[in-house]
Amino acid sequence: MMPLVGRLARVLGPRGLMPSPKNGTVTATPAAVIKELKAGKISYRIVKGANVHAHVGKLSFDSAKLADNVMAFIDSVRRAKPATAKGVYIKSLVISATMAPGIPLDMSLTR
Repeated sequence: MMPLVGRLARVLGPRGLMPSPKNGTVTATPAAVIKELKAGKISYRIVKGANVHAHVGKLSFDSAKLADNVMAFIDSVRRAKPATAKGVYIKSLVISATMAPGIPLDMSLTR
């Protein structure tokens, strides 16, 4: 299917929507990927300036579920810290909805 989707690369690429095997959106075993996602696989991306973006919930989630998801994401980022990294690894946290202003989170609550 990639040759067919490749025709849309000029539209999908700049928007960050182009499928790629690197980020797991192209696979020979879709059933296994769906099972991993349902089990709670966390995927995030790092953009210029060392900002990390990830989806942690939906508007329909209650506050407890959203808080659990945020804490799981923070723990995942902390576990991914390279052993050679020195100093403070997470300097600040901000959560926001799509196209909404960010709300800074208290770092003392995440430890």
